[in-house]
Amino acid sequence: MAARQGTWQVYLLRCGDGTLYTGATNDLARRLARHASGRGARYTRARLPVVLVHAERARGRSAALRREAAIKQLDRRSKLALIAP
Repeated sequence: MAARQGTWQVYLLRCGDGTLYTGATNDLARRLARHASGRGARYTRARLPVVLVHAERARGRSAALRREAAIKQLDRRSKLALIAP
């Protein structure tokens, strides 16, 4: 089965316990629904509900995964600055 060819995005969720989760996907709506239903990442399953607080487009899967890794390396203060209005 071929992978879906949507636009790749990197996203941040605020979990019910106040922590932040970073992920990458090519179908953001489907991925958010999976997180919200408790069928997403193990990390978010135990920290429901989750709210999307940031999303940015990437130029492809590789770029999205690199950006996801870069965001995960940031400290909490930097992540909060990234999502600030």
